[in-house]
Amino acid sequence: MEASWRQVAGGRGRARGRATAAPSSGNGIHLRGAGGGREKGSAGAAGPGPSPRGAATSAAAAELMSQRKFEEIKKANQAAAKKLVEEHFSSSSEEEGDEDFEGKRGKIVANTFTSYTTQTDGDMRELERTRQYVHEAFQAGAMTCLICIASVKRNQAVWSCSGCFCIFHMPCIQKWAKDSQFLVSSPLTDDDFGKRDYPWPCPKCRFEYKRSDTPSRYYCYCGKVEDPPLDPWLVPHSCGQVCEREFKPPCGHKCLLLCHPGPCPPCPKMVTTTCYCKKAKPVPRRCSAKEWACQLPCGRKLLCGQHKCENPCHAGNCLPCPRVSRQKCVCGKQVAERSCASPLWHCDQVCGKTLPCGNHTCEQVCHVGACGECPRSGKRFCPCQKSKFSLPCTEDVPTCGDSCDKVLECGIHRCSQRCHRGPCETCRQEVEKHCRCGKHTKRMPCHKPYLCETKCVKMRDCQKHQCRRKCCPGNCPPCDQNCGRTLGCRNHKCPSVCHRGSCYPCPETVDVKCSCGNTKVTVPCGRERTTRPPKCKEQCSRPPTCHHTSQEKHRCHFGSCPPCHQPCQKVLEKCGHLCPAPCHDQALIKQTGRHQPTGPWEQPLEPEFIQTALPCPPCQVPIPTECLGKHEVSPLPCHAIGPYSCKRVCGRTLGCQNHTCMKECHKVTEIDTCVGKNKAGPECLQCEEGCSKSRPLGCPHPCVLPCHPGECPPCVQMLRIKCHCKITSLYVECRKITKADVNEKNLLSCCKNQCPKELPCGHRCKEMCHPGECPFNCNQKVKLRCPCKRIKKELQCNKVRENQISIECDTTCKEMKRKASEIKEAEAKAALEEEKRRQQAELEAFENRLKGRRKKNRKKDEVAVELTLWQKYKYYLLPACTVVVLVFAWYIVHDVA
Repeated sequence: MEASWRQVAGGRGRARGRATAAPSSGNGIHLRGAGGGREKGSAGAAGPGPSPRGAATSAAAAELMSQRKFEEIKKANQAAAKKLVEEHFSSSSEEEGDEDFEGKRGKIVANTFTSYTTQTDGDMRELERTRQYVHEAFQAGAMTCLICIASVKRNQAVWSCSGCFCIFHMPCIQKWAKDSQFLVSSPLTDDDFGKRDYPWPCPKCRFEYKRSDTPSRYYCYCGKVEDPPLDPWLVPHSCGQVCEREFKPPCGHKCLLLCHPGPCPPCPKMVTTTCYCKKAKPVPRRCSAKEWACQLPCGRKLLCGQHKCENPCHAGNCLPCPRVSRQKCVCGKQVAERSCASPLWHCDQVCGKTLPCGNHTCEQVCHVGACGECPRSGKRFCPCQKSKFSLPCTEDVPTCGDSCDKVLECGIHRCSQRCHRGPCETCRQEVEKHCRCGKHTKRMPCHKPYLCETKCVKMRDCQKHQCRRKCCPGNCPPCDQNCGRTLGCRNHKCPSVCHRGSCYPCPETVDVKCSCGNTKVTVPCGRERTTRPPKCKEQCSRPPTCHHTSQEKHRCHFGSCPPCHQPCQKVLEKCGHLCPAPCHDQALIKQTGRHQPTGPWEQPLEPEFIQTALPCPPCQVPIPTECLGKHEVSPLPCHAIGPYSCKRVCGRTLGCQNHTCMKECHKVTEIDTCVGKNKAGPECLQCEEGCSKSRPLGCPHPCVLPCHPGECPPCVQMLRIKCHCKITSLYVECRKITKADVNEKNLLSCCKNQCPKELPCGHRCKEMCHPGECPFNCNQKVKLRCPCKRIKKELQCNKVRENQISIECDTTCKEMKRKASEIKEAEAKAALEEEKRRQQAELEAFENRLKGRRKKNRKKDEVAVELTLWQKYKYYLLPACTVVVLVFAWYIVHDVA
């Protein structure tokens, strides 16, 4: 049994040794080699004994292997030590210098910018950006690459943006530029891939750079020195020379600071300039603030030409004249007070002067100069613009009668109507139309667009979402969904529109503060987890953790303050006695509920103590106290004093004046309306029984209120009834319908709409919604005509239906009938005569053709044998005779008719 436990323990020990030897350190390698040696030794002891020559060879090989492993371990340890030294020297953590050195360096930076602004017109606010960048370059852990969210060390190659001056690692910005160019120039979005110079943006300010501007070498801030050497006495990544970069905006001078991060400060050169209005004498000022105002009146003449500018000396053009004067409009009909800066204005009246034609008046609104000729004079075109007419201005241009032929709104067809006024009608020709995406065709009116229901399945520019637009022509819109991916800071999500590639770095910054908040370090979002809080020199300003007014002085720190050892002497809140126990606001209490060992192989855990505030011991002084319901008074200990229940029934009269409160003794709030021990308070029970009082006569509803004193309120429930016409449902209060007489009920049942019933004549009843039959007094107008449909009159429907009035044709109607019949007879005779003349002409033409053929046959008879006429022309005569017979029969039929 013991041997098996030892084997298990040995196996666990060997497994634990292999697990701890995993890291590539010197100790791990030594442990692994030692373990392997032990295993080999045990295996050799178990096997048969080797020969002396084989033992010597194996010993030499083992020694050579040990020497080789020793050299490898030595090199690894040397490389690890060198790397540790470099990281310690180039690290930007807060351990790189003592507090005195940091304080001196901060004073040097402050003195540099103070001397920069000691002369005239120095503004420290304009230097804030430059001062902040220089301060962050020296500050511990402030320089962070926004792409990888890692610290920028002194010995690492960096690149600075010329727009926002943010600093990035050289490999990070090179990879960012390469990925951005690939995404923009992808063949999925552009056909001429590799032919154009696609830009790439800055990760922070998105300032665009050309492909040729992709950083390939490490330069200092001013760009003079490549691969600047590491110098602990200079700003990191600085060459130490004068910057000499051009100021922005350019003024002809160059920056005088040493090579520095961030933007150059305003130009400090002194120049002699005058004010905006040129009245003051020239004074020396900073070049960055050379424009100034003397505060004297400007005095320049305004655009109105009458007044001068009264504003103080200012830049740019003067404001419009603010004075007001009475001025006439352009036509001179109205006079109004207007700004002096706008003397020309137009009123809203029409001119109204008579034009030279003498027939029309000018319709222009308040204009300058002559009214001009009449717009209707001269030659005018018809509505279709094909014919021109010379008509007096009093006559409208007629239509020409030709087709309109204007191009319709569809742009393909033309108007087929005759010349007309007004717009042409919509094109209604049916054509074969293709949908916008080109997948379907349909025959439909020309003026209607055709959009199919097929949804586009192409991917949008984000390459994540489909277009899903109906009948898409192929130019899918950009993706309008939010990206929503978690940024590298792990705190925020990408607010940009859905896009391809990596998201831009988080633009937020976080202040890492000390415990009191007076000392802080601004770091990019995401670095606050790994950035150590700065050291604070201020005294701890936290209030005492106990009830005492003061504590021992100590510096700002994290964690809890030292515990208090003074006596408590706290005044108890309830009784006012002093606590005799020592200060117990931070007492050590043994922690309970911890994990208990499950077997003999687990070591018992040591007890842990936690600090917690203990309450003061309770006060035992007895104090007489009245119960909640004011039934009795009993003595209670001082710490237990307070409202209590005597367990009796309350017994107070409820608000319904019919029942009493059956709750156990409870608190009762006395108000003005409930005075006395027998009156129920707001805490008492509410009577939940229903009202049992009798209802008014005719009301079918019960009282909606619970048990209550006094009379029941009137019933206001709504009854649903039909109107007289049985169409509309009306809702009437119960109290109105039960108290109303016959006339009031008829009035309540009326829907106030026209009666929908139809009279015998076919018209609708004109009366309002009413009971009973509709009165037959239809007065609606109907049209009545004479037999010839010429005379038309409008009469009342009831008189026409009773056959009281009829319209007969007059003499004019009879005369028109007679003339119409005569005209028809004359037209029939003329048509018959015309048909006879046409048939006679056809017959004569046929006979003439027959005579010509006979002459030709006579000449042939002289030479050849003469044939009969029927033998020669039987194939022609048969159809001709048939046509003649049919024509003669048709003529006879029409003549008889």
